[in-house]
Amino acid sequence: MHLKELKRKSIENRKKVLKYIYNAKAGHTGGSLSILDILNVLYNNVMNVSPENFHSNNRDRFIQSKGHCVEALYVVLADKGFFPEEDLLTMCQYKSPYIGHPTKSIPGIEQNTGGLGHGLPICAGTALAAKKDNSPVKVFTVLGDGEMAEGSNWEAMMFAAHYKLDNLCAILDYNKLQITAPNAEVMGLEPIDQKLAAFGWAVKHVDGHNLEELSNTFNNLPVIKGKPTFIIAHTTKGKGISYMENVIKWHHGVPSKEQYELAMQELDHQLHELETVLK
Repeated sequence: MHLKELKRKSIENRKKVLKYIYNAKAGHTGGSLSILDILNVLYNNVMNVSPENFHSNNRDRFIQSKGHCVEALYVVLADKGFFPEEDLLTMCQYKSPYIGHPTKSIPGIEQNTGGLGHGLPICAGTALAAKKDNSPVKVFTVLGDGEMAEGSNWEAMMFAAHYKLDNLCAILDYNKLQITAPNAEVMGLEPIDQKLAAFGWAVKHVDGHNLEELSNTFNNLPVIKGKPTFIIAHTTKGKGISYMENVIKWHHGVPSKEQYELAMQELDHQLHELETVLK
């Protein structure tokens, strides 16, 4: 997909994330907005996965380890045609399968996630299986920065490096905030790149909202042959909405009617500016 169309889709998908969270009166707004550009690029410009090949063994795999930000994934999957978008109007309602974490009952979702620290271990095993099958499959996961306190991630990193799983790419949504406070106050990660490198991974910093940089990075993997890749994506919690950006309360927050309308106005303005540039 052309870069211009990717930019348009990111803004449109932000509107959809807000729409369905506002309708559901529940959702992890800030984190969904911070990972949306990453998912947009992966599904539209990188991965070999679609509704048509989802049951093929040669499809690429994506597992969202930070499952609580499922709203972004729902919107991207609907846009790709995995299920009708209007299904999301039932999100978080009684008997709806569209709950607050990914489940395999939803078309396009590979694994149930939500218990933090589970996604990377599953991906490591999946990547090893692909290697043993001499398969071209690539495996991707997105982790939250607060999630990095889970010991299971570091066990999986040792495993992936040991087996030289260069078909595996982990992406850190490094917005530097978690539910109660900045990461630096709760459980400091720095120097995160040196720690990851010491565990045997190839590490690269990127701007998690620069669609061109994300596309170039993901389409030129592995960063180092024979090593799994860890992308540290520097992102902004609540990206795209002025009053949400870098504000902790939007980790799990639902906008009021006035806030929702203001957010949609801001995104419409961004769309207008983009269309003006594209002309």
